[in-house]
Amino acid sequence: MLSRVLPRGPRDLLWQILLFCGAYWLYRLVRGQVFDQSAAAFANARWIVDLQQTLHVFVEPDIQRWAISTGWVESVGSWMYLNTHFVVTTVTLAFVYLFRNEHFYWVRNMFMVGMGFALLGYVLFPTAPPRLMPGLGFIDSVSDFTGVSSDSDVNALYNPYAAVPSMHVGFALMLAISMVRMTRHRWVKALWVAYAPIVSLVVVVTANHWIFDAATGAAVAVVSAVLAQTVFARVRPAQWAWEPEPALPAPARAG
Repeated sequence: MLSRVLPRGPRDLLWQILLFCGAYWLYRLVRGQVFDQSAAAFANARWIVDLQQTLHVFVEPDIQRWAISTGWVESVGSWMYLNTHFVVTTVTLAFVYLFRNEHFYWVRNMFMVGMGFALLGYVLFPTAPPRLMPGLGFIDSVSDFTGVSSDSDVNALYNPYAAVPSMHVGFALMLAISMVRMTRHRWVKALWVAYAPIVSLVVVVTANHWIFDAATGAAVAVVSAVLAQTVFARVRPAQWAWEPEPALPAPARAG
């Protein structure tokens, strides 16, 4: 019965689950392996602030103040930051595997490449998020929303300085790239086109990322998609290439 429901049988499903779980825990473990990087993290954050000020795009304090002044944008943003990233990503990947399986392996490879780039960024460029810099006018809105103080300590699975790139934005854009390509309904395409910008606003509103982080997260998504399309798909085209959507049948002509 299970074999009939699953596109490639239970063994393939188990392998994909193990692959994603293993990659995710390796991602968390490597992300948490830091050795007193707080000085470098705050120095890099100040560099980002200087860069954005030079480019006249240091608007994060203004955006958060606006969100707080509305009385609801900050709360909605904090709720989304806590709840949508893992849920939307997991549910969408499950949907693609079960109902658009011919595209799943391309999407999977894109995610694996993106996570690899992200780990390089976390190790080579540790960065303090805005919420750890109250002197610039930021507050930790997620901490205020939950009533639980955020802990800036680093441990084996958690690194508060893993900000560049923002993979909230990276994952959102990778999902959007995939779903826009495989859906035919315009309203669904519109929702996915809006998803990554909304997530970008959420990470800024909650002071968890700089605009620079969001931009680098988007860049990681685009580069990962290109590599999945141009490199990995050529290695195993029968399994990893993006299969084109079947053409819709032409309407019959009246005799």
